[in-house]
Amino acid sequence: MLTLEAVSKRFGGRTVLDRVSLHLRAGEYVAVVGESGIGKSTLLNVIAGLEPVDSGKILFGQKEITAMEDDALALLRRESFGFVFQAFHVLPHLTVEENVALPLLLKGSRDREKARKMLAAVGLAGREASAPRELSGGELQRVAIARALVGEPALVLADEPTGNLDAENARQVLGLIRQLVKDAGSAAILATHSAQAAAGCDRAYCLTGEGLSLLA
Repeated sequence: MLTLEAVSKRFGGRTVLDRVSLHLRAGEYVAVVGESGIGKSTLLNVIAGLEPVDSGKILFGQKEITAMEDDALALLRRESFGFVFQAFHVLPHLTVEENVALPLLLKGSRDREKARKMLAAVGLAGREASAPRELSGGELQRVAIARALVGEPALVLADEPTGNLDAENARQVLGLIRQLVKDAGSAAILATHSAQAAAGCDRAYCLTGEGLSLLA
């Protein structure tokens, strides 16, 4: 599904990604572990086509992300990718249901029932009309997960999704991402600084200044 071939990315004189290679198949859930500032977010950004690479190639199915124009990349992200962020990025002026339904609206669908079913899947049935300010941090992250997965993306990119959560909420959120991704037959990459969070993935990689290596 996803292949990175010797991908490098530099910011000024600093090399953030150094010849990173990775292969991900449908149904797989992998972690990229590394300390803060090492380049985990940059890795997800280049996979999503949000940042250009300096060298190397990224393939998503038969499409070469690193050779696509901006409009084609935007369409690919909308149709095939789901994003879960540490900071939730839930829109405060929309209800919980409206936040989750946003990816469907971008695809031209007004299927609110699908949004409600996804909220039920993350344990938020009955909270559809709630405002984000009425939810806890763990609940907001569940909204973010529901929004990322409601459009049935082929690839989910989760960037430190438990960084703002306590241990119990973090455990629940990570289990939820794994369950929903596996049920949908999607693939997912979890970027995290926590080896404990990575333990629930099919396999884990360590990102350092020298590249990406498989953890034992």
